[in-house]
Amino acid sequence: MAQMGRPRTFDRDHAVEQALHLFWQHGYDATSLAQLKASLGGGISAPSFYAAFGSKEALFDECVQRYLATFAQVTECLWDESLPPRQAIETALRQSARMQCEDGHPKGCMVSLSVMSAPSPENARVVDALTQSRAHTRAGILACVERGVSAGQLPGNIHAPAMATMFDSFLQGISILARDNTQYEVIDAAITQILLTWDNAASTAPSMYRNDEKGLIDLTDE
Repeated sequence: MAQMGRPRTFDRDHAVEQALHLFWQHGYDATSLAQLKASLGGGISAPSFYAAFGSKEALFDECVQRYLATFAQVTECLWDESLPPRQAIETALRQSARMQCEDGHPKGCMVSLSVMSAPSPENARVVDALTQSRAHTRAGILACVERGVSAGQLPGNIHAPAMATMFDSFLQGISILARDNTQYEVIDAAITQILLTWDNAASTAPSMYRNDEKGLIDLTDE
């Protein structure tokens, strides 16, 4: 009698990576169990699938955690207070754009694209971690703008939430551009343009700062 369970050649780590790409490309609901089984190779059976991962939802959760621990780290620089706030935002935007446009995985950002491929109401919980990730990034951008204000690098009367929302909206929009195969060089040039918003606001900051291509320089350090 044939033994039940996973094939000898089953590589669980590789299987999770393949499943991650499917969920990233299609979203949770649109990715079927048949697609997942086919991507794992070796003709894995339904019992073997459930033995390995527990459920489709559990596999999705594992894929999300892998994504957040790897690809999504491109925006963690927003929380690095050793970086000047403008540089932190610029680094996050450029690193994210580069990641979203590179080959080897689906284009765009799984965190952002999950909004457009939102699961049915009964499965809404599965994207909680991705929703929290967006909120975390949004808070990081706002923290950078507020640091800029506190440091005198941005005028005190600037509407920090509005400026943060502008950068966050641009970051989310990169996912659509990347999915539509917009060239990275074009997106990168657009990042340079949107950062002029910071520079223009910074030009009205206190005179103890001097503007240059990297942002404001504290003249008291010179």
